[in-house]
Amino acid sequence: MTARPGPIVAAVLLPPLGTYLARGAGRDFWIAAGLTVLGFLPGVAFALWSVLGDSGIKPAEPDTLASA
Repeated sequence: MTARPGPIVAAVLLPPLGTYLARGAGRDFWIAAGLTVLGFLPGVAFALWSVLGDSGIKPAEPDTLASA
């Protein structure tokens, strides 16, 4: 788990930007933007969690879906 320093610094200074740099304009970006609007510290906490967290989400394998 290694994160580049750019998204980490951006997550602290401007949380939606850090999330965008690390994960793109998906669900995590919009959650970070909403939390930042509601309060800066929740936005920073979520952005750091999103940037530093494990991004190894594995999709379901097609073979297991076809055999059901």
